[in-house]
Amino acid sequence: MQLNDLRDNPGARKVRKRVGRGSGSGMGKTSTHGQKGQKSRSGVAINGFEGGQMPINRRLPKRGFTNIFRKLFAVVNIGDVQKAIDAKQLDGKKPIDTEALRAIGLGKRGRDGIRLLAKGALTAKVQIHVAGASKAAVEAVEKAGGSVTVTRAAAPAAAEG
Repeated sequence: MQLNDLRDNPGARKVRKRVGRGSGSGMGKTSTHGQKGQKSRSGVAINGFEGGQMPINRRLPKRGFTNIFRKLFAVVNIGDVQKAIDAKQLDGKKPIDTEALRAIGLGKRGRDGIRLLAKGALTAKVQIHVAGASKAAVEAVEKAGGSVTVTRAAAPAAAEG
């Protein structure tokens, strides 16, 4: 074996397509962009355009609505809390609140707080203070000997006048 005998495996390196280098290359003149028009030029932004026909997103009826008052909770499962306690990231003897959960990386995205759900198993006796909790999660924590305190933010008062 000599150094000049070393080669890549066949197909390991793909040859770059050189466009616009004469008609003999098969990719000359229009550089594989077809004929004239908007799509042969740079800066094309025609997503959803259907040639003047009414686009499908405007033809179809709209349904439902978006509730602007909805609450966006971050989800934390009781199994995740148990894993954090086992890994010594959380102290099971102290109350566990939103700040403690966020400090270890759980429930980072919730704008309106953390909602506790019942996926997984909890064996530690803990006190948990969260913005929301499912009935099954509350039952699971109480079955393990702990307690869940749900602290919901007060609804904004209606404007008078």
